[in-house]
Amino acid sequence: MNLTRWAIRLPGTQRRNAASPEGGASQVGRGPGDEPGVVPAAREHHDPTPPGPHGGQGVDARAIHELLGQVPTPVAVVRGPDHRVAYVNGSYAALFGTRVPGRPARESLTELVDIGLLPLLDQVQRSGTPRTLKTRSVPGDTRDSYFTFTCTPVRVAATADDPAQRGVLVFATDVTDQVVAAERLRESESQQRAAAVTLQHSLLPQRLEQPDDLRVAATYQPGGIDAAVGGDWYDVITLGAGRTAVVIGDVMGRGVRAAAVMGQLRTAVRAYARLDLPPHEVLQLLDGLAAEIDSSQIATCVYAVYDPNEGTLTYASAGHLPIFIREPDATVRRVSDPTGPPLGTGGWLHTSGAVPFGPGSSVVLYTDGLVERRDADIDEGIDTLERALAGAGDSPQIVCDRLLRALGISEDHDDDVAILALTCPERHGDEADLFRGAALDLLGGIEAAPRARAFADGVLASWRFPEELRELGVLAASELVANSLKHGRAPMGLRLRRTDRRLIVEVTDGDEHLPRRQQAEPADEAGRGIAVVATIAAEWGARRLPEGGKAVWAEFALPGAS
Repeated sequence: MNLTRWAIRLPGTQRRNAASPEGGASQVGRGPGDEPGVVPAAREHHDPTPPGPHGGQGVDARAIHELLGQVPTPVAVVRGPDHRVAYVNGSYAALFGTRVPGRPARESLTELVDIGLLPLLDQVQRSGTPRTLKTRSVPGDTRDSYFTFTCTPVRVAATADDPAQRGVLVFATDVTDQVVAAERLRESESQQRAAAVTLQHSLLPQRLEQPDDLRVAATYQPGGIDAAVGGDWYDVITLGAGRTAVVIGDVMGRGVRAAAVMGQLRTAVRAYARLDLPPHEVLQLLDGLAAEIDSSQIATCVYAVYDPNEGTLTYASAGHLPIFIREPDATVRRVSDPTGPPLGTGGWLHTSGAVPFGPGSSVVLYTDGLVERRDADIDEGIDTLERALAGAGDSPQIVCDRLLRALGISEDHDDDVAILALTCPERHGDEADLFRGAALDLLGGIEAAPRARAFADGVLASWRFPEELRELGVLAASELVANSLKHGRAPMGLRLRRTDRRLIVEVTDGDEHLPRRQQAEPADEAGRGIAVVATIAAEWGARRLPEGGKAVWAEFALPGAS
């Protein structure tokens, strides 16, 4: 392309008369002898360009005016080091107004200055390489428009009174419709993400249960704005008799669908937990349910039960990341075995494991968003978490916050993160007196019930319980022992335990048939024991023991306990 001051030469094209009065001119200013606002026609001069193969010699000023004047988007040509205006077409003048030829762009093309195009013009002139400035806003009367500006280097040929100079052809493409469509799409995605986040938060516990023997905290952080909400979830469930179940899981996938599956699994976990089943049996039930909910959705999960009487954490894992236990001496154990495949895969028998969990220890469960990075192996993140936990011997909430900082989790993190932290507190002095336990082995026979009543009365009196509560505890112990004598078998045992909020009476025996509350008729001589216990106790329940047999328990709230 070879531009004169007002003309372009294209070899092989027939030359047209530059003085044709019918030619279209673009409004850029007023020249001497011309009508106001009309570009003067280029004066005819000898064309040094040799004839093309077809005898043509080039296109003159009127040709370039017609060519660029018919382009429906703004076009401008500038020349020289200060980018003086050489030409603007009608679309440019309609958008930005008329421009005076020959004036520097900084004075005449102020709209290009405002959008920062002048440095780009300098680069194009120096390098001879086209450059593009994408999606720049141009103010309008009713609304802003958006244009992409492409700057192409051209050579403005010499004339009799004007030497040859380097120039730049500025071509503006209207992308307003694309910008508006993209903005609407972003708004739609933002609304969908907000709905998923709202659903996710509504399905997570609004307030964690706080067991008597544990301190519990959890945190959930959705992924950044550009990341879709996932299916991370957690829960804390009190099982009765001082035992607590905790669960954390991650549904693979993103968006509302993953959040909905997560909500169904969390609800199912709470229902199965009420059956007081071993952890591996809970996961077995969840595995079948996950396949029924959506066979294409896979979830990982850890379900664990803390028993303060035994000082153990019994757990089962379905393809989830390892549990971390921090001991009182700041050593950290990584617990990963046994584990099974994720939920929803089917065809696998899960198993349970048990680890000691005593006073002064902490447990951390988490989802993969905490330790997984796109540019690093997940084992590196797990190792970093292990080191960070070794120095985090504080309350569960502080532990959660420190782990987020140590793993570099910010608001724009590309995945959602869930952390569940448990601490078994050490108690001393008066506080330790509020947590006590006592146990009695019963061999059976007619003397078992009187022994149980005497033992319960003496222990509860030593704990300085009010007389009414002591009588209720003795009655519950008597009825539960009598029920075991009639329907159970040896070995039998009575266990009393108190916390700062409740009294727990528990009787064990070797029979695995769980008692049920029955409606006894007036003439019936039996069947009232469990009904009496259910009436006088705040809560009662029964569960099978891992070693065989069962345990039946009743809870009583202490006066003034919240």
